[in-house]
Amino acid sequence: MTYQVDEAGFYGEFGGAYIPEMLHGNIDHLKNHYTEIMYEASFQKEFQELLRDYVGRPSPLYLAKRLSAHYGGKIYLKREDLNHTGAHKINNTIGQILLAQRLGKKRIIAETGAGQHGVATATVCALMGLKCIVYMGKIDIARQAPNVSRMKMLGAEVRPALSGSQTLKDATNEAIRDWISNTEDTHYIIGSVVGPHPYPDMVARFQSVISEEVRWQLKVKEGTEVPDYLIACVGGGSNAAGIYYHYLDEPEAKIIAVEAAGKGIDTGESAATSVLGTMGIIHGSKTLLMQTEDGQIVEPYSISAGLDYPGIGPQHAHLISSGRAEVYSATDDEALAAALELSRIEGIIPALETAHAFAILDKMSFKPDDIVVINLSGRGDKDLATFTEYLNRETGEHKSDH
Repeated sequence: MTYQVDEAGFYGEFGGAYIPEMLHGNIDHLKNHYTEIMYEASFQKEFQELLRDYVGRPSPLYLAKRLSAHYGGKIYLKREDLNHTGAHKINNTIGQILLAQRLGKKRIIAETGAGQHGVATATVCALMGLKCIVYMGKIDIARQAPNVSRMKMLGAEVRPALSGSQTLKDATNEAIRDWISNTEDTHYIIGSVVGPHPYPDMVARFQSVISEEVRWQLKVKEGTEVPDYLIACVGGGSNAAGIYYHYLDEPEAKIIAVEAAGKGIDTGESAATSVLGTMGIIHGSKTLLMQTEDGQIVEPYSISAGLDYPGIGPQHAHLISSGRAEVYSATDDEALAAALELSRIEGIIPALETAHAFAILDKMSFKPDDIVVINLSGRGDKDLATFTEYLNRETGEHKSDH
């Protein structure tokens, strides 16, 4: 079994390109040329130089000694939070902006939930002098205000999505509508491993720099390239795809995906797609999807704007359904507590999305010599308002205990 995409754009039974006729020209052109463009020598030279000199790669692989002592094993953190713009998203947007230039596109659109992909897209558009429009749910605009300000500072136009739950799903819907109306001059930079083929594969390839670095960094630090565990949070799943990529066919590296359980898997307010989802089609891809019996999308919920998506990337759906990946989920409160713990044990404030990956450490048990790599996919500046509210709540509870 292979865990990579096949020629038809599928991972097992998941994937494909279920798109309006108006988009066939763009998607087919992308599908026929993306790998040829990506691996052309001048593209790779420019891509690698920007990753090094602009993004700040390689990102460190940090042995978290106090966290390791607390949970057992050797817990390493892949510090994607130290990238320019504060998350892994920039790896993909650098790649896609170079691709868009070579395709002759002058206008860039994107969707964003937590705002990190929106900021990363606005950043590369400013770098390359291209027009940038970012679609973002009205609710996410309110709860991720710092990132909205960053996008505007970088010259992007932020357009609110006012339909549905006014979150990531709806922002994606709006971006697709825009693309249908502007196929000639516009490239859609999708931020995750979702959407029609070739996007899930293309984004995973751009993010695979993460696992590529982990291999040689672990070799230097531990004398082996292969860890015992790889842990990442999964919404659509681009940070997870990046850290899994070079280990997919090495079963000794156990793959752990952590979804957002929201207020609890069975509360009706959750985003644990792999548990609650069934096969369906969303945003041009056949995947696991939270939906009613008659195929209507169930609105997801998570305190984290980047994880409340009702689907999951088709590759992740395949990894989970085939048993290659093991899935855990973390509630809002568990993620908040994990963020506070990481901050106070290691002096690192993670993004709320990333905190979900840390929230499952006490649900696992490690042997002393187990090598555990967690993708620290983003930093927590954007979530400080939510963290402050949580701290105030905790302080209030402690006061009332006395």
